[in-house]
Formats: sequence, structure tokens, C-alpha cells
Amino acid sequence: MKKDKKGPLLGAHMSIAGGVAKAIEAGSSIGCNAIQIFTKSSRQWVSNQYSSEEVAEFKRLKKASSIETVIAHDSYLLNLGSPNPALRKKSVGAFIDEMERCEILEIPYLVAHPGSHTGSGEEAGIKTIANSLDEIYTACKGFRTRITLEITAGQGSNLGYKFQQIRAMMDSSQFSDQLRVCFDTEHAFAAGYDLRTAEGYEKTFNDFDREIGLKKIVAFHLNDSKKEFGSRVDRHEHIGKGFIGEEAFKMLMNDPRFSDTVMCLETPKGPELSEDVENLKLLRSFIK
Repeated sequence: MKKDKKGPLLGAHMSIAGGVAKAIEAGSSIGCNAIQIFTKSSRQWVSNQYSSEEVAEFKRLKKASSIETVIAHDSYLLNLGSPNPALRKKSVGAFIDEMERCEILEIPYLVAHPGSHTGSGEEAGIKTIANSLDEIYTACKGFRTRITLEITAGQGSNLGYKFQQIRAMMDSSQFSDQLRVCFDTEHAFAAGYDLRTAEGYEKTFNDFDREIGLKKIVAFHLNDSKKEFGSRVDRHEHIGKGFIGEEAFKMLMNDPRFSDTVMCLETPKGPELSEDVENLKLLRSFIK
């Protein structure tokens, strides 16, 4: 059944092992209203194209399920900010392939870690990322799928851990109006945006609105943090079991600015998905 009450579209990242349609079955089996998937193996540069039967089955199952929206996440192998020309070119090509897969599956948003400068420096890395985004959108002219830049924790040389960096990527791109943002709660917390109190929560989103604009947020990753505030470490924990705590998620679940926004868990899980069930149950209990 589709979602029958106001509030965010809740779900989790689902595996596509056995075929992309399997993610729909898995998400539907635990009552997700939204899911996130990889469009191909996240550990391989090249994968077989979808058959027409696979695409038809994916769309048929989605239409019959509780899932209203599917978003995708790019492969972790890609680095659109690499100063290495060969790696950057390979990353752009692989990203275009993922955009094509999203377009075929009618997936509206492809979430992407912006990239890492790997020693070239933040300013150079941001410009390289913007150039990569421009190449991708030029190759994908007319696509409905939107590249959705994810807030990062700032681990290593990863870029996108400051709102100003995301803004700079957008400003440096010819396709700024087509770029969107995914707000990861653990990443933001690790990067130094405190969501634990009403004051910190409001300051965070006021800062985001000033730098980027809240309307750019089309998805959330809901993750608690295994590491302390400002750690710059990317380690996800179950909701309410980490250093962020329940209050931040209570505020988020009831924030009218994000009503009907896709919110997907990326918390640790086993094959039976019992952890997702518990996390989603807790999140839904927060909705007033």
C-alpha cells in the first residue's frame, strides 16, 4: 500500500543482488515508502546493461508496491574530483552510465559523493568536480534524472563537508539549476553541524538555507553516528544508538519543511532486514 498519511517517505538502502527488481521486493516486504539502490555493483566499474524484461519487472513491481519513490547512489569507486586525468575520465564515463540506468528505470535522483581532491587542494578539487558535472550533464542532455550532491563527513580529502563547498560546486557548474542535495545526518554531524538541540538544528538548516536553499534538498540519509561530534569520520550507527541521539530525528520527522521528502536509512543491517524494521518503526513512532 502507498503511504496514507502526511510525513516523509521513509525507507532504506536495498540490495540489488539477484536483479534490480529484487530491491523493490525487499523494500516492499518491510513496508518502505521509498528505497535507495545502486544501479549496478558498487565494486565494479562495468556491469551488464539491463534487459527489457528486467526494466519491465522493476517498473511493474514498483507500481504494485508500497514504494512511491526510488533513488539511486553512485558507485564508491568514482571520483569526479580526481586530479588524475585517467581516473577522472573513467569516473565521468561510469557516472554517465549510471545516469543512463537511472533514466531507464525512471529514477529521479542519483545521489553522489561529490569527490576527493587527493592532494590537489580544495579549490582545485571543487573546480574539477564542477567540470565533471558539466561533462556529465552535457552528455545526458534532456535527462529527467538529477545529480544529487551528498553532504560528506569530510574524511580524508573528501569534499562537500561544508555547505559553502556544495555552493561553490554549484556556482562553478553551468548546470547549477539542475543540481540537487542529499542531506546525510551522520555526515553533517561529523562535519560539525550539530543537530542534537533545537537551537543547533535550526541553526544548521538556517545556514543551509542561506548558503544553498532548502528547496535543493530532495533526499535525506538517516544515520546516527558512531563517532563524536565534529570527528570528520564517516561511521553510521542505528537511530538513537549513537552520538546524535533521538531528539534530532524527532525534530526531522516532524519538520514541515521536509514533509514528503525521501528519507532512507544507511544503517548496518543483516540479510533479514530486522535492523531496518526496528529503525523504521522507531522513526515512525516519532511522527506526531
